[in-house]
Amino acid sequence: MRVHVADHPLITHKLTVLRDKNTAAPTFRALTEELMTLLAYEATRSVRVEAVDIETPVTKTTGVAISSPKPLVVPILRAGLGMLEGMVKLIPTAEVGFLGMVRNEETLKPDTYAERLPDDLSNRQCFVLDPMLATGGSLIAAIQYLLDRGATDVTAVCILGAPEGLAALEKAMEGRDVTIVLGALDERLNEHGYIVPGLGDAGDRLYGLV
Repeated sequence: MRVHVADHPLITHKLTVLRDKNTAAPTFRALTEELMTLLAYEATRSVRVEAVDIETPVTKTTGVAISSPKPLVVPILRAGLGMLEGMVKLIPTAEVGFLGMVRNEETLKPDTYAERLPDDLSNRQCFVLDPMLATGGSLIAAIQYLLDRGATDVTAVCILGAPEGLAALEKAMEGRDVTIVLGALDERLNEHGYIVPGLGDAGDRLYGLV
């Protein structure tokens, strides 16, 4: 498993505003989309491409295009939806699937309540979007679900991660073709399983309490 923690002043700046408890939901949503586009550049460094012949106004040349099957972007509902637009702006030809997972606040383990994915993920490159890598339970379950369906290459993009969740993910995905891209790696989890300093509940801050 590969881990990349983004190191860019624009990412740090946007994260600072996201962390501020006084940042209103509309601003939080806009910044999440902007931040996701920056992280998507890092996440797609190894996106599969194939050679294509084109003709410029000057001459013929060979370039590259995203190869088939197209990448599959999978936001984990509901907070992952806030990251989706920033990702598909960068890869508009990608297909989009959905995976609904919620953390059981007593066991801190994930429960799956919805799934909308292609039947066959053989040889697919998948990009999983989940704002917070806390305990790692939801992300491990989501990545394993995709691998079990035939995906061969999975990249997870998270705004924030905790060392405990990253360690759990590395243990679970040892030897698998998995990449984790983080906006920042925070200090720790608190006794409730939330990232510290973190930014609170990303879903609530994006869409309000439900």
